[in-house]
Amino acid sequence: MPDFTQDLSTADDETIRAALAQAEVPPLLPALASALDDLSLIPEHLRPDLSVLMDPTAGLSYEQQAEAREIAFAALCRLRASSERPGVNPELDDLRHLLEFISGGAEVDEYLELLREELSLGEDLRTPTWTKAEVAPDRRFKVAVIGAGMSGLVAAHRLRQAGIDVVVLEKNDDVGGTWLENSYPGCRVDVSNHFYSYSFAQRPDWPEHFSSQPVLLDYFRGVAEHLDLRPLIRFGHEVTSIELDEPTMTWTLNVVGPGGVEESIEAHAVISAVGQLNRPNLPDIKGMGGFAGPSFHSARWDHEVKLAGQRIAVIGTGASAAQFIPHLADDAAHLTVFQRTPAWFVPTPDYHDPVSDEVQWLLHNVPGYANWYRFWIFWRNVEGLMPAATVDPEWDGGEQSVSQINEFVRQLLTAYLQLEFQSAPELLDAVVPTYPPFAKRFIRDNGIWAKTLTRDNVDLVTETIAEITPEGVRTTDGTLHEADVIIYGTGFKASDFLTPMKVVGRGGTELHERWAGDARAYLGITLPGYPNFFLLYGPNTNIVANGSITYFSECEVHYVVGCLRRLLETGDRAIDPRPEVHDAYNERVDAENLRMAWGVSGVSSWYKNARGRTAQNWPFSLLEYWQLTREPDFADYEVL
Repeated sequence: MPDFTQDLSTADDETIRAALAQAEVPPLLPALASALDDLSLIPEHLRPDLSVLMDPTAGLSYEQQAEAREIAFAALCRLRASSERPGVNPELDDLRHLLEFISGGAEVDEYLELLREELSLGEDLRTPTWTKAEVAPDRRFKVAVIGAGMSGLVAAHRLRQAGIDVVVLEKNDDVGGTWLENSYPGCRVDVSNHFYSYSFAQRPDWPEHFSSQPVLLDYFRGVAEHLDLRPLIRFGHEVTSIELDEPTMTWTLNVVGPGGVEESIEAHAVISAVGQLNRPNLPDIKGMGGFAGPSFHSARWDHEVKLAGQRIAVIGTGASAAQFIPHLADDAAHLTVFQRTPAWFVPTPDYHDPVSDEVQWLLHNVPGYANWYRFWIFWRNVEGLMPAATVDPEWDGGEQSVSQINEFVRQLLTAYLQLEFQSAPELLDAVVPTYPPFAKRFIRDNGIWAKTLTRDNVDLVTETIAEITPEGVRTTDGTLHEADVIIYGTGFKASDFLTPMKVVGRGGTELHERWAGDARAYLGITLPGYPNFFLLYGPNTNIVANGSITYFSECEVHYVVGCLRRLLETGDRAIDPRPEVHDAYNERVDAENLRMAWGVSGVSSWYKNARGRTAQNWPFSLLEYWQLTREPDFADYEVL
């Protein structure tokens, strides 16, 4: 029997072969080639083929995979027999060959430095190469970060590495942001954990492929502990407003602390890390306040409410609702699900599965495999699906698809739903979307959605809701759907950036009045009229088809730290983006978003604001955002 408690030096052949049987071949061979400094371990005929979308085999036949595993077995036997500690950080030329292999032969020169950073082999290449003590030892300079969620922790870490005085103001009593606030049953990430994590704090021992909320919260707590960030954070402190003092170019933050105590904090720069998905969106339905039983939004889950044996009404079938609805169905007397628009479900068989002992062994014992495995997930998402989301102006797919490849994805996902609902074909019209794939957020599914909706105690209602009554939910056909509890799975006010915080900039201009419901920013980071005020996960920095938001946060923080370095080096007080630069950038973003499925489709989506403009999504490549945020160009700014 395989013994996965053994490390590589003591593992027997059976254990090694059993582990290799579950390895991902494309990242396995580069990891071993790097460890052994032997490029013969990545033969050209075993390169993955990424031309077929959503192909779990990466184009490798059974025979090719078997050959790759034999190559890997021999390599691991060599490592087992060696007393020397192998390296994992190859020279640049060798790295190019390894990256060309894992990318299926793609031209990687443009991506080389970006990919090297993402791999994070041996060193953290995104660490600031300077400190304030070196460039401006005598200058007083304080930065306030608002929020200790995923982006706020990155900002605090990098600023502290640069030796900048930083305070983090967090309204909650712990770190984690959305992963602290969302505790509904079934809450989990929909990006593989090995990618949904910091490049500088990778974790090889994720217990699940797509970890649950408690595991993710523990990860962010662990990062805060390991990097000693907690002393920088003032918990229970909510920023209500910030205001610029123009003569000194400093910001005053008005803060409400524990017990309602108010105070003011001065800072030379402010970084907002409040995110997009933090304010629940409650629908405007007649009679909501008159319901006789308990009701709550999924992001403010009331764990005191008894749900077992109850008649439960759930309004909404978006990403959060699709996760908690199956859990409610297990114990509810009856569950009524009210759906406005169906979602596209992406088949993900391992969505709820633990990472196997075999894979855990590989991640711990194959030098560099954890990094290359994370990178493999990254590369398959880097631009890989973007063509399928791009509009072909010559394509006539009506409202259902925007290109031939988009139509292929639609047919693929439709076939999945048809297979899943074959026992209840009467539900197909209700569950198969009529809008193009990528126009709304995909939802991952391992078969549980169909199993839930076809249960005897579950009803799917697509009739429009007319009102909430004391007894339940009445639809426009006159039917009263009685309920003991109502749960709103209706998402977030994603377009209401920075609310309810008040931000007053140059000339006394309040930001929300200026935006007038249509938030924009240069690079999603800086705003004309608000010098030294930076946003993380700001307008048009959400990604749909090509990556993880942690990637964008790291890019944004790198850019902000670069801006602060220039200020400290030059002695200037502040920078303010030029309006013409800001406007030209946003015109380009808007034009490109109208070339994407989410921009041209008329389906309702949180990607768009009340004006119908795509205010959330980044429509270009990950490479381009990386390039734009490498080094701030002060020609884009008025220096004050």
